[in-house]
Amino acid sequence: MLGTTPEDIAQFLHQEERLDSTQVGEFLGDNDKFNKEVMYAYVDQHDFSGKDFVSALRMFLEGFRLPGEAQKIDRLMEKFAARYLECNQGQTLFASADTAYVLAYSIIMLTTDLHSPQVKNKMTKEQYIKMNRGINDSKDLPEEYLSAIYNEIAGKKISMKETKELTIPTKSAIYNEIAGKKISMKETKELTIPTKSSKQNVASEKQRRLLYNLEMEQMAKTAKALMEAVSHVQAPFTSATHLEHVRPMFKLAWTPFLAAFSVGLQDCDDTEVASLCLEGIRCAIRIACIFSIQLERDAYVQALARFTLLTVSSGITEMKQKNIDTIKTLITVAHTDGNYLGNSWHEILKCISQLELAQLIGTGVKPRYISGTVRGREGSLTGTKDQAPDEFAGLGLVGGNVDWKQIASIQESIGETSSQSVVVAVDRIFTGSTRLDGNAIVDFVRWLCAVSMDELLSTTHPRMFSLQKIVEISYYNMGRIRLQWSRIWEVIGDHFNKVGCNPNEDVAIFAVDSLRQLSMKFLEKGELANFRFQKDFLRPFEHIMKRNRSPTIRDMVVRCIAQMVNSQAANIRSGWKNIFSVFHLAASDQDESIVELAFQTTGHIVTLVFEKHFPATIDSFQDAVKCLSEFACNAAFPDTSMEAIRLIRHCAKYVSDRPQAFKEYTSDDMNVAPEDRVWVRGWFPILFELSCIINRCKLDVRTRGLTVMFEIMKTYGHTYEKHWWQDLFRIVFRIFDNMKLPEQQTEKAEWMTTTCNHALYAICDVFTQYLEVLSDVLLDDIFAQLYWCVQQDNEQLARSGTNCLENVVILNGEKFTLEIWDKTCNCTLDIFKTTIPHALLTWRPASGETAPPPLSPVNEKQLDTVSQKSVDIHDSIQPRSADNRQQAPLASVSTVNEEASKIKSIAKFPEQKLFAALLIKCVVQLELIQTIDNIVFFPATSKKEDAENLAAAQRDAVDFEVRVDTQDQGMYRFLTSQQLFKLLDCLLESHRFAKAFNSNNEQRTALWKAGFKGKSKPNLLKQETSSLACGLRILFRMYTDESRASAWDEVQQRLLNVCSEALSYFLTLTSESHREAWTNLLLLFLTKVLKISDDRFKAHASFYYPLLCEIMQFDLIPELRAVLRRFFLRIGVVFQISQPPEQELGINKQ
Repeated sequence: MLGTTPEDIAQFLHQEERLDSTQVGEFLGDNDKFNKEVMYAYVDQHDFSGKDFVSALRMFLEGFRLPGEAQKIDRLMEKFAARYLECNQGQTLFASADTAYVLAYSIIMLTTDLHSPQVKNKMTKEQYIKMNRGINDSKDLPEEYLSAIYNEIAGKKISMKETKELTIPTKSAIYNEIAGKKISMKETKELTIPTKSSKQNVASEKQRRLLYNLEMEQMAKTAKALMEAVSHVQAPFTSATHLEHVRPMFKLAWTPFLAAFSVGLQDCDDTEVASLCLEGIRCAIRIACIFSIQLERDAYVQALARFTLLTVSSGITEMKQKNIDTIKTLITVAHTDGNYLGNSWHEILKCISQLELAQLIGTGVKPRYISGTVRGREGSLTGTKDQAPDEFAGLGLVGGNVDWKQIASIQESIGETSSQSVVVAVDRIFTGSTRLDGNAIVDFVRWLCAVSMDELLSTTHPRMFSLQKIVEISYYNMGRIRLQWSRIWEVIGDHFNKVGCNPNEDVAIFAVDSLRQLSMKFLEKGELANFRFQKDFLRPFEHIMKRNRSPTIRDMVVRCIAQMVNSQAANIRSGWKNIFSVFHLAASDQDESIVELAFQTTGHIVTLVFEKHFPATIDSFQDAVKCLSEFACNAAFPDTSMEAIRLIRHCAKYVSDRPQAFKEYTSDDMNVAPEDRVWVRGWFPILFELSCIINRCKLDVRTRGLTVMFEIMKTYGHTYEKHWWQDLFRIVFRIFDNMKLPEQQTEKAEWMTTTCNHALYAICDVFTQYLEVLSDVLLDDIFAQLYWCVQQDNEQLARSGTNCLENVVILNGEKFTLEIWDKTCNCTLDIFKTTIPHALLTWRPASGETAPPPLSPVNEKQLDTVSQKSVDIHDSIQPRSADNRQQAPLASVSTVNEEASKIKSIAKFPEQKLFAALLIKCVVQLELIQTIDNIVFFPATSKKEDAENLAAAQRDAVDFEVRVDTQDQGMYRFLTSQQLFKLLDCLLESHRFAKAFNSNNEQRTALWKAGFKGKSKPNLLKQETSSLACGLRILFRMYTDESRASAWDEVQQRLLNVCSEALSYFLTLTSESHREAWTNLLLLFLTKVLKISDDRFKAHASFYYPLLCEIMQFDLIPELRAVLRRFFLRIGVVFQISQPPEQELGINKQ
């Protein structure tokens, strides 16, 4: 049994051979809802995958005979085009289904033309190619492709099941249609096929031929008799035997005919004569139309229009019965010969426009109540009683001084123009526009728009009669096949573009409202996949929104679109692009109500419509995100900005939940691999727009954008491919792009302290989360970026750079390969090298320049050493927080700027800029030393060790077993000896630099006098001590590490050199405070040496012995003295000078 679903019936139509193919075609083409469903199912059961277009069309048409009605063919062709593109998603030839649709039509027309015996003048290949110009989204299909189609169809026509001849209704309608559309609606003489008279349907060919010959003979005899009667000269008379003979005869005689009819009409008031003249003109127009003779047709139509007196400046005072009859004749011509009138429509429609004005006067309406007028000749309209007659003068229809009686007689004489018959006849022209063929309707619409434009030109009283008519005929003709309708809309849409931007608000409001009504009706029809009809239809809204600055109109456009979304969301397809485009334009508006309504509707689409109709909206997904981004960037409405960012975050959920929809979606980006489509159309637009928000917005909005951007990466990054990450970080690193940073210094400082800082930590977090994927892709960029941060003159950012380096390494170091460790060490090395503040040692005050006086009078003697009064350059460093992140208030400007602002003479001394930069370098050096210490030994380990060393010394009970629990959490065990030596070199270079600076008393005094770093002389004590301490820790750790036995010799050599050099330097120190700074360092050194085995201790002790004896001269703190005591006691034991005291027996010898 046959099932009842559309799919079952479609399958039956495919498989059942006995069905009448004509009936199948009629059934499939029917507009009934069920029939359409069957037709869709029938076409969807075809698989056109991999087939070329002509083969697919042949296959499609084999199953049934095309129905006779154009609308039915249209529906079938539309669905065929959509299905062909659906099956061949990889093809790059057709821009959209519209192309396939038009090409299918042109192929059917070509097969009719080439293989039908009725067509005498066959179409050439050149004509066929010319006819298909611009069908591919305004571009041409390749000539060789069209040429191949022509050759194939010429070789073998497209035949259909049980069909003797492929007959298409309205024989040349489709032909003219395509030709007209593609050849800019010019007359196509070389293409048109002469049409036969419709009388073919009346009788058989033989009967007609017989009647025709008898008629012709009779006419010839009568004509001959008449000629002989009036002529005395005998002349041969030739009878016309063919229709075509009329053309040359008419071409010869049209001028005298026109003159005769015109004079008769003008000079004679006899109604019969006038009636004959009008009949003559009407017939002449008919002949000119049949033979497409333009010049003659236009001349007769113009003459007719002139005699209506409607367009003449002398006005309607002379309007007589014959003029009224002329108007009626003109209307008749428009009605009967509409298909052939071409440019003559202009005259006719101009008259009809003026006729409406005459009707208003005829019915006694005062011009001031008329919605608009023709441009006046006698000045502006007035409303006072005395000047009332002049009101008509203002209309340009009557002369100057007219009294009331005259006006009454005028009204009477033109009263008949308002008669029922005339009004109905005019209406029939517009309602009958549905019967015009494809080219004629375009001419009709084009000239109607031109007349409408003229009506609207009046600045004081524009008229909207023709505009109203345009709306009406749009309604009437919307049912036409899409091919014709898109050509009509091309003209009307352009007209609405202009009218919607009319400076007169009433006109623009009418235009926008009319557009709304038409759009609602048009959207009801829906749209198949891959088509672009809606997009073309709704484009005027976009144009008006772009060009019209009136808040009223802009508000109205947004309201219209909002109404469309609320009532027609299910039917909108390609129209979403226009909708988002309008809202995108509204998003940057300053009017709150416009922004509010547009945003509300956009939010409704993103949350509800996307949820229900996601596949239909996917084409405009990018537009939606771009639109939200524009809302976020409107600084006038911060609440909307924040909400817009939330909605972008919501869009990410759609991409994550429905990746399949993106994979299956095809459109212009045919060259994108299906697995990448979810990135190109989904993720990338979201992340790109968020990056735009970051680059364009104020602090709070961009911070939110940044947070959401990284939130999305952290939440959904597990689904990203490696090459997607590469694209993504190209966008992310734009945040640090110097070219894009704000110009002003304060803004730039704020940007670096806040956004760059925030982004840096976020990038490192993402890197840590997706290390496996990102280590190849991102590590080099991260190191490069950290290096960049350190080089900027911004203390906060520079610190964050070293901080992030530390975080990345501590969190991921265990998984680093040898190669990555090399990169890490090199990056650290580069940062060290570029941030050593060499200029501190080389700077000299410019000669002749007076340095600012010291801020407080200080005795020069007190300045000759690193005294209590000297200020450590690093004192401004902020403490690190528990999670090792710098505690910087997000919106604060860097400490350097605050520091600098305290020195009042900055503006006068250019050195201050240099000093500020040097200060940052000093800060970075110290941060880096801390970073290396934290990386190798884990944060806070060294601090604990120092504290324990001190505590043990205080107890005077050093058991040399000071152990720190977190010893193995550091990265020490993952670094090779060579890498550790590299880091060591950095630390020692930093130490030597600090030592050199601290020893150079003269240079420090010069800097201090020049205003560098506050109230007393600068020093680098912290750098000097911490760099050496970190170096010693690394060396001693390697010294006791069994796994590094191969490097012990080098380690010992380095240790001996470094330690003896350090002790020698300590002995040269003259300042108490400087020696005090070394306390922890000496404790560390002595404790570490005390822990080593006797053999090694021997080597060390003999090296340091004289130096340590010297140190005893100084006034040392008790803890240090206690450790020194133990050191000397152990020397006695190891070198066997003395016996170990009993309490010392517990010492562990390694």
